[in-house]
Amino acid sequence: MTWQQIYDPFGNMIISTALAAIPVVVMLAALGFFHIKAHIAAGLGLIAALLVAVFAYGMPADMAGRAALYGGFTGLLPIGWIVLNIIFLHQLTEQNGSFKVLQDSLSGITGDRRIQLLLIAFSFGAFFEGAAGFGTPVAVTAAILIGLGFSPLAASGLSLIANTAPVAFGALGTPVITLAKVHGYDLMEVTAMVGRQLPFFSLLVPFWLIWAFAGRKGMWEIWPAILVTGVAFAVPQYLVSNFIGPELVDIIAAIVSMASLVAFLRVWKPKTVWTSPSLRGRDISAAEAKPPQPVTQHSRAALVAAWMPWIILSVFVFIWGLPPVKAWLNSLFAPAFPMAGLHNLIEKVPPVVPTPTKEGAVYTLNLLSATGTAILLSAVVSAFFMKYHPVAIARTFFKTVWLVRFSLLTIVLMLALGTLTRYSGTDTTLGLAFANTGVFYPFFGTLMGWLGVALTGSDTASNVLFGGMQKVAAEQLGLSPNLMGAANSSGGVMGKMIDAQSIVVASTATRWFNHEGDILRYVFFHSIALACLVGLYVTLQAYVWPFHLMVVH
Repeated sequence: MTWQQIYDPFGNMIISTALAAIPVVVMLAALGFFHIKAHIAAGLGLIAALLVAVFAYGMPADMAGRAALYGGFTGLLPIGWIVLNIIFLHQLTEQNGSFKVLQDSLSGITGDRRIQLLLIAFSFGAFFEGAAGFGTPVAVTAAILIGLGFSPLAASGLSLIANTAPVAFGALGTPVITLAKVHGYDLMEVTAMVGRQLPFFSLLVPFWLIWAFAGRKGMWEIWPAILVTGVAFAVPQYLVSNFIGPELVDIIAAIVSMASLVAFLRVWKPKTVWTSPSLRGRDISAAEAKPPQPVTQHSRAALVAAWMPWIILSVFVFIWGLPPVKAWLNSLFAPAFPMAGLHNLIEKVPPVVPTPTKEGAVYTLNLLSATGTAILLSAVVSAFFMKYHPVAIARTFFKTVWLVRFSLLTIVLMLALGTLTRYSGTDTTLGLAFANTGVFYPFFGTLMGWLGVALTGSDTASNVLFGGMQKVAAEQLGLSPNLMGAANSSGGVMGKMIDAQSIVVASTATRWFNHEGDILRYVFFHSIALACLVGLYVTLQAYVWPFHLMVVH
């Protein structure tokens, strides 16, 4: 029997919205205010979501349970699989000693912590966002930063802040491609529109990142390096998105940004070298930061060997992200399992969609094409390159599984919660609350994208969730549908730093277990402030700079 979603079950949007928000409030309050461990907080949020879905929204209990189970499977693959294998690779390089050589090589480029952040957290992270997405950049950059001696809160929080501007074009443009495919946008037009929103923030975020770490004075001391990093990313981001397409935006922009910064450092040096590894001001993890170590000079062969695992990782992840490779791997093995009792048995209804639309629920076991598998293979290849014995490789892998067991459980529970809110319609209720804002819709519609990513952990999922609603609302209000579709994705990127799965990935990569609430409290202001700035920018595009809406490709 088909069940139709109800978005205002009490005939009063204030009451319905308050009820829909309960699971999110429970989870965030448990994490941020009551210092409850992440997997327990996620479990409490999931229980609240089940109660709201069944007793307030009338969702059949068996459907609610199956939706949560479906989300849990998604948490294991692809998200948990990425986290497990990137930590596995990191463990191998640490045990082997090559990670220390890598740290020394990065410190050899610059001993200034601020510039290390620009190079690793922003530019290098953007490359991994473009190639893989789905938690990979935060896992990689946070692991490198903690290895360089940054405090756990600095490594976690700053990796999350840096991983914002590239997210809309992450995983070879998946969020924008999905937005166009699912909701009928013109791909090049909506890609170009995102490419006229995010470059401004690609220029702003590096300044914001260093200000968050070192304060205003520390930021202005290296403004030339920050400007080079931001401009070298923002200009290719605009050009590629407007004239080529979404697939290679981040990869090209990241390579240009890294190369430009390294070249600039050959002719410019900061007057003072910032060596503090902790956040300026209050950093509760400062005592856990490693003291600055003298930089050891290594031979060219040692440097090549230290960088080789990460080069191998980059190559594998890039190849795995190519659509023809992914399609070929899926043709070999990618069994699909429709969720009995859920698949095509739930209908979305107007005003979210023009006509009642069935919600599919098919779990695809795409183990071969998953990004985590590329990371696993790169780790194994790297292990042999580092002369590990097969038994030692297996021992390290199972040691890693035990190390991240609670993080994997948290991710499973978080994805179960997010998927349940999608199928029960409670997240749509929250979205509709934003839609009822009239002339302020460009601002609040952008925040809808932010909310979508904060809830689901994915810009792609947020675009699937709210992309159609943005299009309908924009047409009703006489706004450009492409503007608001793009705003959903651009606003969503700022929610990436507070979504639960990203915070768990960061805490796992830095081994700062059970401190997810501390990370959330630190990044929350940065997330909402940047999201509001995106909303203001989109409002200016809508009402002040209409020429900005013209397609130029």
